[in-house]
Amino acid sequence: MGRVFDALRRAAELDSRKREHRARPSDAQARAEEIESLLQRSEIFSSQAREPQLFSASAEHADVATAIGSALPENGWASRVAGATVDAERSARVASFPALDVSAARADQHLIAITQPQSPECEQFRSLRTHVLHAGEKRQVQAVVITSAGVLEGKTVTAINLAWLLAQTDGVRALLIDGDLRRPCALSYLGLDRRPGLSEVLAGEAELDATIVRLEPAGLYLLPGGSERNDVAEMLSGPRFSSVLAEVRRMFDYIVIDAPPLGIFTDATVLINRADAALIVVRAGYTRYSLLDRLLEPLPRERLLGIVLNGVDETLDEHSYYYRRYYRRAEEAKKKAVAEGVAV
Repeated sequence: MGRVFDALRRAAELDSRKREHRARPSDAQARAEEIESLLQRSEIFSSQAREPQLFSASAEHADVATAIGSALPENGWASRVAGATVDAERSARVASFPALDVSAARADQHLIAITQPQSPECEQFRSLRTHVLHAGEKRQVQAVVITSAGVLEGKTVTAINLAWLLAQTDGVRALLIDGDLRRPCALSYLGLDRRPGLSEVLAGEAELDATIVRLEPAGLYLLPGGSERNDVAEMLSGPRFSSVLAEVRRMFDYIVIDAPPLGIFTDATVLINRADAALIVVRAGYTRYSLLDRLLEPLPRERLLGIVLNGVDETLDEHSYYYRRYYRRAEEAKKKAVAEGVAV
């Protein structure tokens, strides 16, 4: 996490030098250390990527769970049958959603989970996916809001890339909600035509099941934003959105919500309070540290999953070098095998 704040501090210091004015760093430094310490204690972000695990009883409760199952076999059987029935109904419901093909040629080039899935940059999003899956296991995080301090920081790109990769995880059914109703743009990024979505559902103009689509080939489900609205905060604070969120929680394992920027409207704060966790996207050399500091202050700390740093101008590290070389050699071997008539 220190890397995020260091990058923002360096950008802030450079801007100060250009303006021939340097602010006193002591308060900002103390605030940064407090935020970093809090995030580190959450045990969600780690320098080491952790493998996602299935939900299971903890060791201290394993014996209790076994004893209950043995003592009440009929109830246990009934519970399993009921669970299977619910899952079958859920599967049948989501199977009815229409499918749309997403083409890498038409999708925005920054959606690297679609356009460059074997790139080192895409590996960074896979690492982010691992953090979210780990949070799902450790803290039962299901609905994650993606927001930013301001505009042009990459929140929508981050939301789509993360959701796309979550959908590719074995056994995971993922939904992306375009919750930026003042400027819904997920469909545009994906190279798809505009269609009714969340706005129409909240306005009572469309049914939820008539607006969700399945994006192939990933199998990601999308609830588009629909038409632009001005009364967004009121709509998201109302009972209709509560009902929508409750419905999709029953249908999907993970829900990624693309929210408006924190620094402009209250919409993102409303969504964060309705969800389980939030990721804040910042851009190196663009986001002001002082703005991020101010925006983080009122947020519920237990929901802050972490900060995503975009736009870092770095040369390829050793990991990236070997990653590229690995896939280049694999591709060359595949072409050679095809040329020699060997099945691959």
